[in-house]
Amino acid sequence: LQNPDIAITDNVLHFKAQGHGAKGDNIYEFQIEFLEPVEPKPVCRVTQRQLNITVQKKESNWWERLTKQEKRPLFLAPDFDRWLDESDAEMELKEKEEEKINKMKIESRVPKDPFKHLKKGYLIMYNLVQFLGFSWIFVNMTVRLFILGKDSFYDTFHTIADMMYFCQTLALMEIMNSLIGLVRSPLIPAVLQIFGRNFILFVVLGSLEEMQSKPVVFFMFYFWSIIELFRYPYYMLSCIGIEWKPLTWLRYTAWIPLYPLGGLAEAVCIVQSIPIFSETGKFSLGLPNPLNVTIQFSFLLQIYLIALFLGVSVNFHHLYKQRKQHLGPKKRKMK
Repeated sequence: LQNPDIAITDNVLHFKAQGHGAKGDNIYEFQIEFLEPVEPKPVCRVTQRQLNITVQKKESNWWERLTKQEKRPLFLAPDFDRWLDESDAEMELKEKEEEKINKMKIESRVPKDPFKHLKKGYLIMYNLVQFLGFSWIFVNMTVRLFILGKDSFYDTFHTIADMMYFCQTLALMEIMNSLIGLVRSPLIPAVLQIFGRNFILFVVLGSLEEMQSKPVVFFMFYFWSIIELFRYPYYMLSCIGIEWKPLTWLRYTAWIPLYPLGGLAEAVCIVQSIPIFSETGKFSLGLPNPLNVTIQFSFLLQIYLIALFLGVSVNFHHLYKQRKQHLGPKKRKMK
């Protein structure tokens, strides 16, 4: 079939095309005047074997026949695989109507949330603020790296700490959001990540000036910020029902190298802080006599290292499951 000319005017389907058929290579044409009004825009699909023309009725009701003329044209034949008699058609319409009524009943039973728009507005603003905060951190660190090179490693904390304090303190709201059911995120992965980061940020780096000039701080902050550059805008768009496929792919793929690297940087930071805590005795707990035993904070940090790798494993498994759900092959629905 070549150059098909198909149109509906005055309730008549007009067809004309060049093709190879019973009369050889020729121009074929026909007209069909429908029994009742139809939509004037047919939907056509051409393949190498056939042409499909779909014509929609203006009103969904039963027709006695297809054409206005009582005698069916010789070239028309019914497709009995798709044939419905009047009783079948009525049953199909009845089933659709019942399905629609049942759906309305179910929706009416679900109580409407009067704070739905307020909650959505809060989540959009939260994710937007976090995205802007981590974007500022990432851009600032990147610009300083290009200008100062390796020298930017040593004063990262003094330059970035205030914004990182703000973003990580605000991140505690994610735990609250999960607790009160505002979001459907699992609680344990959020607790492990947020408390883990805040422990290193506020306790280890915040209390030891010797750690604040270590190059590992640069890499740790950098990995944290890159991950959040994809996570927060993804959640923000999800709040308004928008899915941008490249962003979805990045959100569920970028963590594969970045999350282990971030966990490794946190472990290095802990390892480098252990000798300093041992030497200064900071946060060590001395028990009263007659025991006269001191629990070294550096010893607790060694235990924390084990917990850190366990937490990374738990979150890695959780993120992998999420990736399979969002990017894995779609399961076919059973009929």
